[in-house]
Amino acid sequence: MNILKLDTASVGYPVTRLGVSFFPVYLTANKLPEISTEGLVIDELDSERVSGLLVRNPTKKPILIVEGEHLVGGKQNRAVNATVLVPPLSEVEIPVSCTEQGRWGQYRAYRRSSSFTPQNIRSKLQETVNASVVRGGPRRSDQGEVWREVDGLLNRMEVESGTAAAADAEEAYRLNSSLSEAVEDLVGMGPLAAQNGIVITHGKRVKAVDLFGSPDLLEKHWGTLIRSYLLEIPEKPLPHSAEKALWAIRRFGFMDQKSCPGIGMGAELRMMDRRMVGQALVLEEMIVHASMFTRN
Repeated sequence: MNILKLDTASVGYPVTRLGVSFFPVYLTANKLPEISTEGLVIDELDSERVSGLLVRNPTKKPILIVEGEHLVGGKQNRAVNATVLVPPLSEVEIPVSCTEQGRWGQYRAYRRSSSFTPQNIRSKLQETVNASVVRGGPRRSDQGEVWREVDGLLNRMEVESGTAAAADAEEAYRLNSSLSEAVEDLVGMGPLAAQNGIVITHGKRVKAVDLFGSPDLLEKHWGTLIRSYLLEIPEKPLPHSAEKALWAIRRFGFMDQKSCPGIGMGAELRMMDRRMVGQALVLEEMIVHASMFTRN
């Protein structure tokens, strides 16, 4: 099964900040039921495992939680390993990875961070989770590899963190006024009308794709995505290429896929080849969320 309708996806003219280009993506004929992003209750499992959290949906609408979302608090900060559509009036266990190596305890209530997990960490999460799933294992990352990516990010950003927490990389926004201005300018712009997703490039090099099944879902995640993608910028600006952006989407749509039931509603797809790694959640053959990263 191929991800539906990516062969008819189109891209628009990008917005570029600090050498990072954001190409708008448009999907056709993708009609989803009403999906919420608010009201989810997040907590540790009774067994308190690093690799899992309990989420409860007390509302009468399905709630979306997206692969790569950064959950701050609990006994350790976590990143979500898979996109999950939590059914109404239900609870499920979601797979997560730790993004804060030096803390287990001092419990705090969970909140969704103002930024997604940074790009290179999300890429490593997907690569190692997909490898586990393809082998028939759980949606579990290589935690050691994830921590190495967190350490690398903090070193590149020259940010000190007492608990080696990826969330502390956001301190760079407060230390660098030009970075902060670029981020908040683009966050304030918001997505274009009818825009479903973004392709992120550093010059002609495609770095990532995030697609949502409706413009409304993209809008709700816009600020958190932009902040995460502008944490990692190229050394120098380079010319961008709409042709490469569209090529990445088409290639993504036709990668070999492993399908399995979603954790909540829908079906989950996992795909990986020598150049790209990706995942998607589909509901009644319609994309809810899909993401792809080029492999380092």
